[in-house]
Amino acid sequence: MRKAEISRKTKETDITVALDLDGSGKVDIDTGIGFFDHMLTAFGVHSGMDLTVKCAGDLNVDGHHSVEDTGIVLGQAVAQALGDKGGIARYGSAYVPMDEALSFCALDISGRPFLAFNADFTDQRCGEFDTCLTEEFFRAFAMNSGITLHIREEYGRNDHHIIEAMFKAAAHALKDAMTVTGGGVLSTKGVL
Repeated sequence: MRKAEISRKTKETDITVALDLDGSGKVDIDTGIGFFDHMLTAFGVHSGMDLTVKCAGDLNVDGHHSVEDTGIVLGQAVAQALGDKGGIARYGSAYVPMDEALSFCALDISGRPFLAFNADFTDQRCGEFDTCLTEEFFRAFAMNSGITLHIREEYGRNDHHIIEAMFKAAAHALKDAMTVTGGGVLSTKGVL
């Protein structure tokens, strides 16, 4: 049963994430930031996991705490659901186009968190979502899931399309990496 539910409450946010890595892409997302809800919905659907995210944050300040803290809790939930990482493919990569935009993601469920992020956004916001928070989300997710994550914009003009392609590319790469292949941990060390 590759499932997890994690809650985290601070003075800035109150977040609960529940997921089932072997679900069917059923999602229920409410962060108070419409565009971010749209991205997390795409992430759940395209990764194939069932994903519930509830976030009450200090949106009177801005979206930073809600987005970053959601990345933290989602990363922790993925790490918990994967357990010792035995019997999974470990690696995944995907190119995802969205209209004129193309984004790429490669990842390793390695236990060694790292983010390499490359994108140049032209707009400050997509709806109520600050585009700079895209990198903050992926950094928080990578650091708390123990995933080495490389994600980049190949090209594009519309920031909505670029960011959505990034979330979908990350979802497809993660789906491939967490595929159950059987056997032990895929490492010459025998552990991750």
